[in-house]
Amino acid sequence: MNLVYADADGNVFDHPTWIGLGRSGDMVVELMEEELIPLPEGATLVGLPNTRPIGLDPKKGTMAVLPGDVQAVGALMPQGYTRLNIPSYVKTNKDEKFPLFGYTAVVWKDGQFYVAAEATDDPERWNPLNCDRRAVASGVERLTAKYPENRLYKHLSNCALGYECLTSSNTFLQRWEGGVPVSYSCNAGCFGCISEQPDDSGFVAPQTRMNFRPTVEEVVQVMMEQLVTPDAIISFGQGCEGEPSTQAKIIIEAIKEVRSRTSMGYININTNAGITDFMRGIVDAGLDLMRVSTISALDDHYNAYYKPRAYTLKNVEKSLKYATDKGVYTSINYLIFPGVTDREEEIEAMIGFVKRTGLKLIQMRNLNIDPESYLELIPKPQGEIYGMKQMLEIYREELPDVVIGSYTHLPPSKLGSR
Repeated sequence: MNLVYADADGNVFDHPTWIGLGRSGDMVVELMEEELIPLPEGATLVGLPNTRPIGLDPKKGTMAVLPGDVQAVGALMPQGYTRLNIPSYVKTNKDEKFPLFGYTAVVWKDGQFYVAAEATDDPERWNPLNCDRRAVASGVERLTAKYPENRLYKHLSNCALGYECLTSSNTFLQRWEGGVPVSYSCNAGCFGCISEQPDDSGFVAPQTRMNFRPTVEEVVQVMMEQLVTPDAIISFGQGCEGEPSTQAKIIIEAIKEVRSRTSMGYININTNAGITDFMRGIVDAGLDLMRVSTISALDDHYNAYYKPRAYTLKNVEKSLKYATDKGVYTSINYLIFPGVTDREEEIEAMIGFVKRTGLKLIQMRNLNIDPESYLELIPKPQGEIYGMKQMLEIYREELPDVVIGSYTHLPPSKLGSR
C-alpha cells in the first residue's frame, strides 16, 4: 500500500516505495489490510494544507516525513462510510487549522486508491451522484415561484444551489429526507460548529446560518410539500441553523397544523435535546423521529466540545428517554474520531447511555474538525484504545437490538401502516 501525496499544485501521486500510514488520535499507525476498502463513489481526495506526509521508508524500516515540496492527502467520505483512521502527516505551520471536514487516510494499492473506512450504511440515497442538479434547479424555480413570500424556500435555495446540500436539495426534489430550518440561535457553543464561529476561532464556518425567524405558515408550507409519500421525512435541525428546539413554539404549532391535514410521512428533529421541557412539548405535538447530536457520553468530553448553555448531558438523556417512552424512534448522531471514540472509557460510557435511553439507532458520523485543535480540547485517554473497527464490532455485540448506521432510518413497524 503506497503512500499518497500531492505536490504544490495539487497533483496527486503515489510513492513508488514508501508505505502509506494512518493516524489514530495523535499516534501514527500502520494500516491493516482488513481496514481498507476501495475509494467509494462520491468520495473526494483533498490536499491537507501546510502539511508534510508521514510514511514508512522500507529501506530504513522507519517512519519518516517525506522530503520535498509536498503535502499529505486525505479523502472526504460520502455518508454511509465510517472512517477508521485519519491521514498521517505533520504540520509545517502549527498555527494553521484545517477547514472543517472529516479527513480519512488514503493509500494506493493494486492500481487504485484505498481508504481506511468501513461501509456502515447503504450510501445510495446520499450519494451526490444520485442528485440531478438540473432537477434541483427546476425544483427551486417551481417552489420559489409557488411560494414567493416564503423566506425559507429562498434560504434553502442557496443551500441547495450554492452549497449543493443534499438535504435541502431533497426539499426541492420533494423526495426522501428534506430539511426545514427554523432557528438562528443556539444553546450550545460547539467547537466545530459548521454555521457559526467566533471571529478568533481560527476556523471558517463552511455554511452561513439563517438570520430570521420563520412564521408557522412558512414552516407548514415546506412541510406539506415534503410529506407527500409514505416514506417522506421532513427534518428540523439543519447545518445552516442553530438549535431548532429554541423555536419550540413554532415547531409545535407547525406539527399540529400539518398533522391536522395529513398523516403522511415522518416528522424528524435533529437536536442537542438539551432543553428537556421544550423537547417534551415537541414530542407530544406528534414527532415521529428524533436524532440527537452527541460526541460522547462522558460529561467532561461532551462539555469541552459542545459548551452547553444552561443544560447538561443528563438533560439530553432525559429528553431521549422521554421520547423513546412515547414511541418516538430515537437515534444519536454520533460524531466520531479515530483514537478518541474508540477509547475504552468512551465505549463503556456510550453503551450505558444507549441502554438507559432505549435508543434504536446509532448514526456514525465522521467529525469535521482540525485534529490537533480537537485533541488539545478534550480529556486525555484513560484506558485502552481499541481501534475503530473493533469498536464497531463491540457495539454490534453489546447492543444487538440497536441499528448501527450512518443516517436516518425509518421504524420498521410503521412502514407497512402508512
